[in-house]
Amino acid sequence: MAEKNPAENAKKPNRYSAIIGTIFKNHHKPGKRQFEFSRNEFVEIARSLDIVLPKNLGDAIYSFRFRTALPPEILATAPKGMEWVIELAGRALYRFRLAKLANIVPNPNMIAIKIPDATPEIIATYALSDEQALLAKVRYNRLIDTFLGLTTYSLQNHLRTTVKAMGDSQIEIDEIYVGVNKHGEQFALPVQAKGGNDRLSVVQTAQDLACCREKFSGLTCRPISAQFMSDNVIAMFELALDGEDVKLLEEKHYRLVPSDQISADDLKLYAKR
Repeated sequence: MAEKNPAENAKKPNRYSAIIGTIFKNHHKPGKRQFEFSRNEFVEIARSLDIVLPKNLGDAIYSFRFRTALPPEILATAPKGMEWVIELAGRALYRFRLAKLANIVPNPNMIAIKIPDATPEIIATYALSDEQALLAKVRYNRLIDTFLGLTTYSLQNHLRTTVKAMGDSQIEIDEIYVGVNKHGEQFALPVQAKGGNDRLSVVQTAQDLACCREKFSGLTCRPISAQFMSDNVIAMFELALDGEDVKLLEEKHYRLVPSDQISADDLKLYAKR
């Protein structure tokens, strides 16, 4: 049997790491806090490294924006307390930038608040992905309402649009809600949902905020992130933009359970908060 070309055996993260590492090396200089690069650079770099060019160049970049850690040689250049993020800078253009927070990670020490699980069984059975299952659970259990203390309504799933502030780059919001509080103030609530190995990213939060400023300028924007944890727990985060950096405002964990698993002691504990 003929031996396969080693490039064909290369795993995607290895190919992606080699390409993104070369892009970083070509542009970065000590003390530089940001720089832009083009998706077109992938073609020449793949040729120069003699590796198979990924068929989906967008997925190569997406993996480092939301799913995979950057190569160690890139991480090592970040000053203490800073992390590299990859932002949209225009059509097929991207920007490496140093930020104080790159990814949002659930606090494992937080107590999980028990919520009666209202997810229809048929939805839980046929959800096609972790992300879709998470969005469905958030929607059917009204977790946005519970988390924020608002009355909210799902407006649209997977909203794809362009944002002028990001060079007319195309973005996608996992789900966007609108809501109202008891004073009549109205809100736009972009939701970022991640399950499996994907990571909640401040880059997506910044995109969501920029979109809301353009498309829903009359509403107060409050970006929300949701992450599946173990044991049917959903971590919820509210985030805000402070200058160029995304900051965490609040985090809560909710465990969806049958109603008979919420005890009197649980209710007493929640009443004391």
